[in-house]
Amino acid sequence: MAADSGTAGRAGATDRILRYTKWVALIIIPFLVVAWVLLYLLPGNTEQLFAWTIAPPLTAMFLASAYLGGIVFFVNVLRPNKWHHVRYGFPAVLVFATLLSIATFLHWDRFHHGHISFIVWVTLYVVTPFLVLGVLIVNRGQDPGVPDERDYALPLVVRIVLAAIGLCAFVAGLFLFFSPAQTIAVWGWPLTPLTARVAGAVLTLPGTVNVWMLWDARWSAFRWVFQAQLASLVFIVAALAIRRDDMLWDRPSAMLFVGGMVFSLVAYVAFYLWCDSRARALAATAEPL
Repeated sequence: MAADSGTAGRAGATDRILRYTKWVALIIIPFLVVAWVLLYLLPGNTEQLFAWTIAPPLTAMFLASAYLGGIVFFVNVLRPNKWHHVRYGFPAVLVFATLLSIATFLHWDRFHHGHISFIVWVTLYVVTPFLVLGVLIVNRGQDPGVPDERDYALPLVVRIVLAAIGLCAFVAGLFLFFSPAQTIAVWGWPLTPLTARVAGAVLTLPGTVNVWMLWDARWSAFRWVFQAQLASLVFIVAALAIRRDDMLWDRPSAMLFVGGMVFSLVAYVAFYLWCDSRARALAATAEPL
């Protein structure tokens, strides 16, 4: 039985992921995999291996956790899937990639010029915003605005709460990005103006996803993107545990950040499992006896 999506059906929409979109995912995934390996598994070697030196290693692992979420997301784009299952992840990728592109040129002197990783980094963040913008343009009108056959309509109060949580993360991310000097003094681990902007870009991701819940109640429209967010959260929490000595525990923001990440992980897991169970229950009641 289809759940009420809260959106109107659109005539002529095929809800398929176009070939261009899959090619974009196929191009981006290898770069994300390499970056994740370098930053999460070898976070202390960025001076030799990466486009710029990232210190402390916790910041490298924090960025790598976002890349892992990107891997999960783009793999779901490559799977046999529907456009409305993944569409809300692309605005988040667009904002994230654009902010990192801006940060690169604002801190041009901090990069390892001539290093292969620098060339790849610059190429990726100059090109990716345009590739992702192209995805949003070519897929415009592909979502029919109707739920899957087995779907669940998210309650309005739940959508408002998640959108509010996402908005808080988004605002915090923008503050980090546009006012790095003010946040460096109070952040939970050491930052530079460049790493503050990078951390801010990472924090914009959940907000850019969750805000769409105010207009779309379909669980199917967020399930696959939430898988990516969950993957990121798991590795962020693990990084905070592994690199706990990088934290400035005398600052209240350190414990607040750790507590917020742990709470978010638990809440997101519970939310994901609850929505999946409700979707299965609705599907079971629709089965003929």
